[in-house]
Amino acid sequence: MRESARGAGFAGSTWAILLAAGAGARLGLDRPKAFAALAGRPLLAESLERLDRCPWLDSVVVVAPPGWEEPAILLSEELAASKVVACVTGGATRAESARAGLAEVPEEALVVLVHDAARPLVSDAVVERVLTPLSEGFDGAVPALEVADTLKRVEGREVVETVAREGLVRAQTPQAFLRPVLRKAFTGELRGATDCASLVERSGGRVAVVEGDPRLVKITTAADLELVESWL
Repeated sequence: MRESARGAGFAGSTWAILLAAGAGARLGLDRPKAFAALAGRPLLAESLERLDRCPWLDSVVVVAPPGWEEPAILLSEELAASKVVACVTGGATRAESARAGLAEVPEEALVVLVHDAARPLVSDAVVERVLTPLSEGFDGAVPALEVADTLKRVEGREVVETVAREGLVRAQTPQAFLRPVLRKAFTGELRGATDCASLVERSGGRVAVVEGDPRLVKITTAADLELVESWL
């Protein structure tokens, strides 16, 4: 399903896909995660507003939960989000939702940025950082943070191995890619993909890592909502 929103988009540009189709079961709400309340308005509003006013982006595609396409479009209109060109229905998995959003990006587009609405505090600085490696020979870029904790591999309740954390990072979104590379990556098997970068890696693409942002917390629980709200 596709519904038009404000704006028209244009070729040779940088497009953003805003993934907002997650159910958010751990929040225990009667609505999808994207419509959980954050500072008195839907969670989706924060990242949508930030991407819309980001000077590095030209067009935005929103991927909404099934049955919530109209509320997503109404929200974009209330925010006067003029860069939003379409709202599409998400799939059963994150990868399927990203593929649905990618289908709205024209072949003439240069770059696609994919962001999770569950990480509402996206900044212009992070967007700029992930776009920069694309002009340096990389096919994609992800923001990431160093792993500070000791990592354990477990089976049931028992520790079976301590994993060396050297060379490991925690990937975040937004993630940016050359459009042809991302399109090719999504023609393959999507099973097991937890982010778009993993699909690009599978297809042989080169992905750079840039400095992430500790404020890009992924909303999973009510405590996460409270923490992010305290930063607004």
